[in-house]
Amino acid sequence: MTTLLANATGRRKTAVAQIRLVAGTGVVQINGLPAEEYLVASPALLLAVQAPLRAVDTTSFDVEVSVSGGGLTGQAEAIQLGLARALTAANPLHRTVLRSHALLTRDAREKERRKYGLKKARKARQFSKR
Repeated sequence: MTTLLANATGRRKTAVAQIRLVAGTGVVQINGLPAEEYLVASPALLLAVQAPLRAVDTTSFDVEVSVSGGGLTGQAEAIQLGLARALTAANPLHRTVLRSHALLTRDAREKERRKYGLKKARKARQFSKR
């Protein structure tokens, strides 16, 4: 049985990531797959997911992630926020380091809804005065 150290949730756009920190050797699993396999499309997203672990310079945790919704970029950013929150919950001393790297800030930008009578959220037909 593994020892649960912290739980946290990260959100970005429509993606929601639930993070579990367990004592271990630094393995990151996303939806049952190693992070390298899940984020194989973009190495930059893998670096983004690992950023909180690199910021606090630790490999003493295994990370289990359950993520749903959105695309890969939104999911990676949700994982990044959730992991930073979980590391803060596990050790409050990590908060200043993670805050200085801007890893604890929630990006609240979301897609604006489409309005009735318009083509997109703000795109309308061209107006002709005459």
